[in-house]
Amino acid sequence: MNPFQPLQLYGREVSERYRRLQTDALPPHIFAVASRAYHAMLGRGGGGPRNQCILISGESGAGKTESTKLLLQHIMNLCKGNSQLEQQILQVNPLLEAFGNAQTVMNDNSSRFGKYIQLRFQKNTVQGAKLSEYLLEKSRVVQQDTGERNFHIFYYMFAGLSSEQKEMYGLLDPSLYRYISGRFGTQEVAERWKHKYQEVCNALDMVGFQEQEQVDMQAILAGVLSLGNVTFEPEESNGSVKVSEVSQGWLKAAAGQFGVQEDELLKCLICTTSVTRGEQIQRFHTQQQAEDARDSIAKVAYGRVFDWIVCKINELLAENVDPEVELREIGILDIFGFENFTVNRFEQLCINLANEQLQHFFNHHIFQLEQAAYKEEELPWETITFNNNEPILNLLLAKPLGLLSLLDEQSAFPQATDKTFVDKLNSSFKGSLHFQPARGRVLGFSIVHYAGKVQYDARGFLEKNRDTLPANIRGLFINSITPLLSVLFTATISRTGTLMPHVKAKVTPGADDKFNSTRKQSVGAQFRHSLMVLMERMYSADPHFVRCIKPNNQKEPGVLDNQVVLLQLRYNGLLETIRIRRDGFSWRPSFEEFAERYGILLVKPGVPLTKESCLEILQSTELKGWICGKSRLFFKYWHQEQLAKYVERLERAAVIIQKVFRGFRCKKSFLKLLAELRARAQRLQEEAERERLRQLALAAEAQERNSLPVPMPRKRRPQSSPHPSDQSQQPPVPRPRSKLTESTPFDNFLNPSVPRPVLGTEGQTGEEANMRKLKRGATLRWFKETQAQKVMQDDGAFPSWLHGMISRREAENLLTDKPLGCFLVRISQSRPGYILTYRGEGRCRHYMIQMQPNARYVILGEDRAHTSLTELVRYHQTVGIQPFMEILTVPCGQKSSDNLCYENLESLTLSSPTDKGETPPEKQSCPSTPSSGKPALQWFRKTKNFQNQETPDKGRTKPSSGESSQGAFPRLRSSIRLAMQEIQQFTSTPMSMSKQRSSLH
Repeated sequence: MNPFQPLQLYGREVSERYRRLQTDALPPHIFAVASRAYHAMLGRGGGGPRNQCILISGESGAGKTESTKLLLQHIMNLCKGNSQLEQQILQVNPLLEAFGNAQTVMNDNSSRFGKYIQLRFQKNTVQGAKLSEYLLEKSRVVQQDTGERNFHIFYYMFAGLSSEQKEMYGLLDPSLYRYISGRFGTQEVAERWKHKYQEVCNALDMVGFQEQEQVDMQAILAGVLSLGNVTFEPEESNGSVKVSEVSQGWLKAAAGQFGVQEDELLKCLICTTSVTRGEQIQRFHTQQQAEDARDSIAKVAYGRVFDWIVCKINELLAENVDPEVELREIGILDIFGFENFTVNRFEQLCINLANEQLQHFFNHHIFQLEQAAYKEEELPWETITFNNNEPILNLLLAKPLGLLSLLDEQSAFPQATDKTFVDKLNSSFKGSLHFQPARGRVLGFSIVHYAGKVQYDARGFLEKNRDTLPANIRGLFINSITPLLSVLFTATISRTGTLMPHVKAKVTPGADDKFNSTRKQSVGAQFRHSLMVLMERMYSADPHFVRCIKPNNQKEPGVLDNQVVLLQLRYNGLLETIRIRRDGFSWRPSFEEFAERYGILLVKPGVPLTKESCLEILQSTELKGWICGKSRLFFKYWHQEQLAKYVERLERAAVIIQKVFRGFRCKKSFLKLLAELRARAQRLQEEAERERLRQLALAAEAQERNSLPVPMPRKRRPQSSPHPSDQSQQPPVPRPRSKLTESTPFDNFLNPSVPRPVLGTEGQTGEEANMRKLKRGATLRWFKETQAQKVMQDDGAFPSWLHGMISRREAENLLTDKPLGCFLVRISQSRPGYILTYRGEGRCRHYMIQMQPNARYVILGEDRAHTSLTELVRYHQTVGIQPFMEILTVPCGQKSSDNLCYENLESLTLSSPTDKGETPPEKQSCPSTPSSGKPALQWFRKTKNFQNQETPDKGRTKPSSGESSQGAFPRLRSSIRLAMQEIQQFTSTPMSMSKQRSSLH
């Protein structure tokens, strides 16, 4: 495979088939592209380390999004990291799909935005990620064509939220909402959406979103839906408009969900307030202007929520390394495919412009650069012609007479209309081969793209390009009591249209009426700048191309329409690409690069980096079909693989040589050491014999000198001590190694009266031991202050599977004779967190439980976050833990209430409550457990029991109607509840009246 491999047939039926497969069963082309990009980024296979980019393109519905997910999955698998960052990166895709994808007539999961994912690497480990998004189709929030739907997240919420949560957010039956056209799926589809909603919530938890942020975000989405049901009718007295009676409740609900005052929101909808020479002037809207203002608020609110999600992801996944450390990068571009609908609008023009730019990038690398290199090196080459789309890009992007420039010019004139814009285009591009005016009275135009002719409906072009926001709405939302909404409208919008929440926009008095004025960048200008930044990134990296081919237009799996496929192969230039791949040379290293990388094949030191050395290297191999140019070599794509096999053979030989030499050296050192030890033992034996003989001689001499007998001292019998603690301390007896455990210096510490040593401290200095002691103390304080109340059960006791702060060895000893699947959870000794120890087959496994910043519990390497430790245990009693899919079965219970496992927890010292005039907890009685002189545990249990006994009618009952069991909730939930009651009363009145009429008849 070569780095510019363009032909990747990957249709919808293939994506559906591989959607459920794991990394070890990836499609071959995805595996090849991901592996080549990863190894090229590390500098393997020739050349130094370089940034890489993977460009995935194709029509809408061809499988680009599925290819992106599989590429990410394989690259994360290649990293072989042991951090939660890999799982967080993988969770970004389902999150963005929910908020940025929708059903269209061409694709049931169409990306309505473009994204560029930058993976940052230090050596072969991923250190962070950054996401850039392009041109979200905000108009879909307020309008969908026949056969299409709104963004997925709205349907997921209706299917996944419980009845209590719907009441909390102010959501009623989905058939009532105009923005989703009253369309909902079948029961089977609703179940699938419910599962998708659970995936979205898990992704939010995994990436690190706080609970209150998630609640505020969903409240804003509910407000967007409620706002869409606000209708207007003319006011008879002064000719203005007012909110119709049937939608008064919807207005009140939207105000509560947005966290603003109802009358202030009404003013923003029906009138515009401006200040002229110190005088406040109100201009009332017409009915059409009021509806446009309503839709504009809904679009900008949803658009900023989406932008905030992207910014939050970038903030949570940012690399945490020294700025001086050089990071390499792999970028993956998943952008909207070429579109040609029955009605094509401003969004389709921008989407097709992006595809034109990517096609030009493809032509530049595949045809122009490669053929220019052949001519420069004077290689025999027959020029291959291709469809150059540069004139189309000039028609769209040129200044000052390009289509987008003329659109910005017309958008700057308040009196300009869509008709004046079309007239301007007809006069400017008259005679162009790629522009055709519309026939008859149709307000539109046609552009002949590289993929074919597309007719655009020009209605709404100016309004969408201006992206106007009603006056005073920005100030209203800034003062919202919903913190998230305030942040969204306080933030600054960059030149490329990116939301910057940490950079506050300059707010000046009276500036609200000037917001979105001509000084504000248009949508077209923002998209053009973001596209320019994207192309700069891609031109600075080595590209890899994945072309997705849609097999048919009916969205049917297993059906291949030859005409549809052939058309895509032609307009994408793939037929010409196949020819240049067959006849051309995809790998073109310089003489220096080749000699430096493959000089080892000559098996001699000091190979000069010259042309002659390169030829000598190639002559020592059996490669055929390569060509030598003036400054570089030219190879087919398979030559690199063949050279890699030669190098691999030498590497295996080098390993064998090293193995034999190291074995010989170790054997020689061992024999030398053995001889020294034997000689030393011989010397010691001889010295001991001489000393024994000397002592015997001295004893005989003393006996001869003393004639009188001397009585021998009387032997004392050892007295048994009544207390075992008075006995002399015996050193630990080492125990043979067990299959279930690993050998440690304290395998068999039998004397319980001696303080238990801390593993790993036998060779530590006093400073290191103190640091370890401080860490243990800090972890215990963390458990006491943040975890004890969460883990403790209602009866004041800890779960049977929680064994406190015990060592790895103690945990393994407890599980040695337990059945397969037995488990326990222990507190980590060196960091705030837990470790799950599992009794596997033949050994014990230890899984680290990581605490997320948003107070979620995750087993390291798992793709699911949990709200509590108990929920984590229950979940994995039914779902196995990756990668061995081990299921928790039997908890390892405590042997007694005074078990050693709780010793550290129960010896916690609390601040003395006598300073506050309270009774110390160790002197208070605890009805749930007997007093045993363990103040901390008694304090935990007493506090838990006190909370359970206090106000039993409130603490033990279920949440009342409208209340949620979760801690976070919308700020104005009482106002939302009242609005929902008003809407339900109004909707039920016509139904009762219709029933009465039917009974009369």
